[in-house]
Amino acid sequence: MEIIEQQPSAGQSVRALVQRSQRGPKDLTLATDPRRLTPGPGEYLIRVGAAGVNFADVMQAHGTYEGGPQAPYVAGFEAAGEIVGVGPDVENSLPLGTHIVGAGPGAFAQYMTMPAAGALPVPSGWSDAEALGLVLNWVTALAALKPLGEIKTGEVVLVHAAAGGVGQAAVRLARHYGARVIATASPAKHDTVKALGTDEVLDSAHPDLAEEITRLTGGVDLVLESVGQATFKVSLSITKPFTGRVVVFGAASGDATVTTHDLVFTHQVQLKSLHIGALAAAAPSLYQSLLVEIDALIAHGVYPPGTPQVHPLAEGASVLQQLEAGQTRGKHALDPWR
Repeated sequence: MEIIEQQPSAGQSVRALVQRSQRGPKDLTLATDPRRLTPGPGEYLIRVGAAGVNFADVMQAHGTYEGGPQAPYVAGFEAAGEIVGVGPDVENSLPLGTHIVGAGPGAFAQYMTMPAAGALPVPSGWSDAEALGLVLNWVTALAALKPLGEIKTGEVVLVHAAAGGVGQAAVRLARHYGARVIATASPAKHDTVKALGTDEVLDSAHPDLAEEITRLTGGVDLVLESVGQATFKVSLSITKPFTGRVVVFGAASGDATVTTHDLVFTHQVQLKSLHIGALAAAAPSLYQSLLVEIDALIAHGVYPPGTPQVHPLAEGASVLQQLEAGQTRGKHALDPWR
């Protein structure tokens, strides 16, 4: 195993955000961890340059994320940074000093270990912060639209929560693939979504949302559903029978339910589920094909460098509470060195 100078030395404290309870992000506190981090088999040790903030962090803070960590734990799971150590059994290891982006536990810290198999080099010329979202937001949006959503030119696509990280990526991609894009977001975020080139932006809380979408489209071919309880019935009701697809990859407003009776007699749609980590593990060849397409999208300028709002590490609890309350737009990140 190789280690370079930027690895924390024995006894050196590492700043980190620790989730102390399952009472939500309010119990996320700044702490110092004196342990020396060592990459295990198949892992890189990275000096974190920027850590991504995701709704899954909120779910983990409440203990509602399936298979999530138990408090207390160092929070965060998405980061980009410099490789400063390589553990054993890393196949085709990237050189020390390479900047990578990927996922792994304990990202809200100055140093973390990251599984090498799912890490990718930061695109040339991009900063660590600009690369956040690559292996989560953009790959999730691409998976939802193409292999699962089977998007076709000229189809109508509905993107819920279009001002968020996955939502913005989905709008850009859906337009690139030739779809007509209908988006929902809270009114304060409509300007952000309109700037992406959507055909229509609607108030996600409008009481007649389903009727308005049906009036505009006559029925939707593909829905990207990440909101859950607040929009799920709308999503089912406006999707074209039998040929229409609903891809579910989140439940920010809480869980929604559907019965077999609903699917047989009321909402005769193709309902598909997506968890990008599970997809990567269960269908690695499909996941790799997504990464190849992402590279092509970057090369052709369809996927530009990200523009996250970067906050000091100590503001992590506040940022997550704003995300939980629906008060953020776009990608947010934490700088563990500020």
